[in-house]
Parts: sequence; C-alpha cells; structure tokens
Amino acid sequence: MKAAVLTGGGRIVAEERPAPRIGAGELLLRLRGCGLCGSDIAKIGAPGTRTPLVLGHELVGDVVQAGEGARFAVGDRVVAAHHVPCGDCHYCRRGSHSMCRTFKASNLDPGGFAEMVRVPAANVAHATFRVPPHVSDEAASFVEPLGCCLRAVRRSPVGPGDTAVVVGLGSIGCLFVQLLGRAGATVIGVDQQGHRVASARALGVVAASPDQAASAVAAASAGRGADLVLITGGAAGALAWAVSAVRDGGAIHYFAGGPGDALPVALETLYHRELTITTTYSSSPADLAEAFALVAEGGLRLDALYTHRRSLDRLDEAVELMRSTRALKVYVTP
Repeated sequence: MKAAVLTGGGRIVAEERPAPRIGAGELLLRLRGCGLCGSDIAKIGAPGTRTPLVLGHELVGDVVQAGEGARFAVGDRVVAAHHVPCGDCHYCRRGSHSMCRTFKASNLDPGGFAEMVRVPAANVAHATFRVPPHVSDEAASFVEPLGCCLRAVRRSPVGPGDTAVVVGLGSIGCLFVQLLGRAGATVIGVDQQGHRVASARALGVVAASPDQAASAVAAASAGRGADLVLITGGAAGALAWAVSAVRDGGAIHYFAGGPGDALPVALETLYHRELTITTTYSSSPADLAEAFALVAEGGLRLDALYTHRRSLDRLDEAVELMRSTRALKVYVTP
C-alpha cells in the first residue's frame, strides 16, 4: 500500500508499505479520505516529532477485513477516531478522558495518510461509527474534530442572550461559530486576515477584523463585552485582545496551543475582573458519539469547509496550502 511518511527535517515522502494485519475485534479500512488537521501541521514542523511517522486522524474508509467479534461488516463505510481512554482510571472517572494514559498511548495503524489503516479493537468498540448513505465522505471526516469542539463548548457554556466571540476563522473556527449559534448565543467571528473574514462571511458567518470586532461586540452585548471569547488561533499573543473583548466575570477558552511561555495578562486583572481561562485537548467517546449524531442529522454546514483536495503523493502541497492559509481545509485522498 502507499503511505505519505513524515521523515526527518519535516519532509514528506510517498512510500510503499505492507498493509497492516488485523486481529480479533479489529478492522482493516481502505481509506476514502482524511482531513488535514492543524495538529498535523504542528507535528510536521515540531523539532521533537519522532519520525518516520504517518499522520492523519480525521478519516473515513470502507471495511475490507473485520476481525472476529468486530461489530462491523466488510463493505461498511465508517469513521474511526485515533485515541480512546481506558474508562476506569482516575482521569476517566473525573471526566478528564484525554489525560488518560491509555488515551495518550492509543492510535491508528499507521495513520490516515495511507491507503489502508488498521483500527485497534478498543477504537472499534468505542470510537468507530457506521456512516449513513446520505452523509458525504467529507462531512463524515469532521466527526473527530467536531467531537473536540463539542467538548470545548461544554467546558465553556453559553446560552441564549449571551455574546460569544470566536478568534480564528479556519475550519475549526467555522465549526465553533455554528455550535455556539445553535446554543442560542450571538456569535462574532474574528480574524486578522481579510480573506479569512471574507470566506467566513460567504458561509454566512458574522465576521470582522479585530479592530472592527470591538464595536460589534459592544453592540451585541449592550456594552458589557463578550460572555465568552474562544481562541482557535493566535497562540498566547491573542490573550491580550481577548481580555479587552470579554466582559467582567466572563470566560476565555483556549482551544489550540502555540508559542508563548508566558500569558500576557496581569494576575491582578484576572483577579479583580473575575476572569476564567479554560482549555481543552481532544475529546472523549461520548463527545464523538454526539458529534456523529450531529453530522448524521445534517445539523451543520460541513462540506463547504473543504476548499481544496489533494492526493497522498501531494500531501506536501496540502500542508503548504494550510500553512499559507490559502486553504480553509484540505481533504486528502488515496
């Protein structure tokens, strides 16, 4: 089978590899496609990433082999997530599934940027879903990132009458705008790049540059400021703007990491204004199940978020399209 392999120095090379062998409870998938995630981009550029490595975790594929006891049949079209928790440890019992040691060690074999992928038994049992005929491959591939977004919304709740600001209008930002809108909030998307603002507006998002957003937030919140500022990009540097946009007693949620060893806000500011800063990393099986149900019911605009498609042997082009922000989202096919 063919796989796009990350090698030393951030190079991506198309290689021929033997197809994985499966055991009891496992699945072998022939990939239809896989979304290119911002976390993939980060790992490609990170000096500490261990190589060789096949990335890709937002995948959809057809079952070509099913191990004994697997709850799917050959020919089923499925999505499968890459991490699953044990469900029994202290972290899992406290709802911190993505901090579970088993969660961090689990993965697909080899990864979604390949023609064939083995889905381990635990992933089959808790993080794999049969895709209904009316759902496109591209929409189905959003189950995993959407699960992560749902967990973030749950940790930073908003409701009717609230004002929410989403910083960063990539595909993840556009998911958050829709989810927060479904919760009843007035949502304003913010991005420094004019073409991202224009693209979001074309999708029906109320979007603005940071300078323009201040007046929009004031108008929506009767001058209080946003109840929630959710940051999907901009790293630590985005915090100062978020603090200026959020109301007293409001919340700031970091969905993404990035550079910055110190947060540019004084402790006294957090204290006197009673600001709350939260973060989330990845999702749980329950989040994935909720995301799958939302995709299946067609509750979100998803297909339009894919602006480019590339084959496995052109994965390096896909990476550059997203690094340069020319692409909102790239779908990678065998």
